[in-house]
Amino acid sequence: MNFQILGDSDCPLAEISLSQGETVKIERGAMAYMSNVAIEGKLNSNKSGFGGLLSAIGRSLTSGESMFITNAVGQSDDACIGIAPSIPGKIKCLEVFGSRQYRLNTAAFLACDEDVEYVMKNQDLGKALFGGTGGLFVMETSGSGDVLVSSFGDILELEVTYDRPLTIDNEHVVAWDAALDYNLKIASGTFGFTTGEGIVNEFNGQGKVYIQTRNIHSLANAIEPFLPQSNSN
Repeated sequence: MNFQILGDSDCPLAEISLSQGETVKIERGAMAYMSNVAIEGKLNSNKSGFGGLLSAIGRSLTSGESMFITNAVGQSDDACIGIAPSIPGKIKCLEVFGSRQYRLNTAAFLACDEDVEYVMKNQDLGKALFGGTGGLFVMETSGSGDVLVSSFGDILELEVTYDRPLTIDNEHVVAWDAALDYNLKIASGTFGFTTGEGIVNEFNGQGKVYIQTRNIHSLANAIEPFLPQSNSN
């Protein structure tokens, strides 16, 4: 994927250059501008027909992602499309190939090459009950190419090793190596959310985790007292 990041460091967008007939997949509603590009909404599934519809519905219900994804196709050799995340933050490119695949947290996906696909991976019941990373399923990349992910705030790369596991607030997780083992649990243990941290994600093994420096739910909680209250009368 031939792209460049434009704008300031807090609110960037990605401008993707396309040649004639070249296709990229972008998050629904992410297009900011385009030139010599045709866009088409398609079911978020690699299957066709009724099976594809059921797959897209299942993907939406189990992962929180849209049933649809936008294909952007270059109509000339100098085509381009600018795409912007829905919230302020950074954009990062993850290269996927062979066994180097990633799992993405909800709302992290921004764009990918045509040859990159999503697959739904079953989570065990404990992970599904905690939710936040796809419920009963979590989204995992397959194929080869580039994936653009976005964050709320900056994106930091953390290294997990066998002798240095990491515990990360689940609201800060953007993406992680699919080969890593992970478990979701309540930060303060069995007896509730006493530390205010909520759900944390424990990573073990060898690989990378990408986190965002801000938590959108914490922001919502911080501004809630200042919002006008509806009058029931």
